[in-house]
Amino acid sequence: MAQRRKVNPERVDTDNPQWTREEFKRARPASEVLPRRLQRKVRGPQKTPTKERISIRLSRDVLARFRADGPGWQGRIDEVLRKASDRARRTVQ
Repeated sequence: MAQRRKVNPERVDTDNPQWTREEFKRARPASEVLPRRLQRKVRGPQKTPTKERISIRLSRDVLARFRADGPGWQGRIDEVLRKASDRARRTVQ
């Protein structure tokens, strides 16, 4: 049997007490309780995936530069790589 930790009385949250086993048994998923407008919207699967998940190693300074511009940095890297690839293809032909 697992040992129980000693409860620090200074860290007890009386406004949010620990759940009992009975409360866990009665619990229901948020999707059954919350109105639809308050539920998290989940993006469904892509119908035709257009991108592939890969692992790539980039220089820290390059990564920092793209991340500094905020959200969408991965898409911006994709755009730069696509343009460079198109230029390289045109020079080879």
